[in-house]
Amino acid sequence: MLVIRADLVEAMVAHARADHPDEACGVIAGPEGSDRPQRFVAMVNAERSPTFYRFDSGEQLKVWRAMDEAEETPVVIYHSHTATEAYPSRTDISYASEPFAHYVLVSTRDPERHELRSYRIVDGEVTEEPVRIVDDYAEID
Repeated sequence: MLVIRADLVEAMVAHARADHPDEACGVIAGPEGSDRPQRFVAMVNAERSPTFYRFDSGEQLKVWRAMDEAEETPVVIYHSHTATEAYPSRTDISYASEPFAHYVLVSTRDPERHELRSYRIVDGEVTEEPVRIVDDYAEID
């Protein structure tokens, strides 16, 4: 199960809406050894495409180095789908390389509401997981 703060969900949705009709992408870092997303990092979709996303390699290197220095890991890797449901495409699955990350998809195909779903993707196998949105992680501790 992904437990995530409401402000982080709002940030992902806002990024997805801002980049629409192109796919948006980014990460939410958290302390190593935890499963708590904490630090939101909106990234550039190097493809600038409505059907595909790819992190800019230079930006990704900087973000991953910053996470290493801060003893963080990518707890959430997110991107949006602009015309389809929030389910990983074959390409999304083939690019999933962080076995412990939650892969969050935000669909912006409906201009009135969004769809947000989370998955674990390990060795090409996709498993949907529940998402629990909280105001503060203290609610569950």
